[in-house]
Amino acid sequence: MPNARFNVEFSTRENPENDGLDQIRFLFSANKNAPLQPVEQTASGGEISRLMLCIKALISGIMALPTIVFDEIDTGVSGEVADKMGDIMKELGQNMQVFTITHLPQVASKGAEHYFVYKEDREETTVTSIRRLTFNERVEELARMLSGSALTESALANARDLLLRN
Repeated sequence: MPNARFNVEFSTRENPENDGLDQIRFLFSANKNAPLQPVEQTASGGEISRLMLCIKALISGIMALPTIVFDEIDTGVSGEVADKMGDIMKELGQNMQVFTITHLPQVASKGAEHYFVYKEDREETTVTSIRRLTFNERVEELARMLSGSALTESALANARDLLLRN
């Protein structure tokens, strides 16, 4: 977001609330010369995702966090933006443990490991499980992300390419 601007506005409330006296507003503009406005009023889903990634990346660097979790932080983005967000998360992984929950193949392909989370209905309950994928399973899962349940040769080839270049 080359023209993006972000500002944090601090003020004091007259009366304390459950979270204290301070009132904090995040102001944002993605467009050149556009006025700063509250994030929730102006930013699209993709802009919020990118903004959150930037904020978390900055905080993690300052605080030297050992682990950071991104839960679908790439919602609302795709293509080149998803690829760049994946690069940022991969770079963060050089200095800390990064867990990323994603449905985007551009992001999933950049991970050092890939885990598949799934649910199974049992007699009385539903159980959530997780398992580490092999390289071939990763190829198949990325292909599903690219093309849905039908694993076409082109989707498999694209998935292999994503993994091998990351």
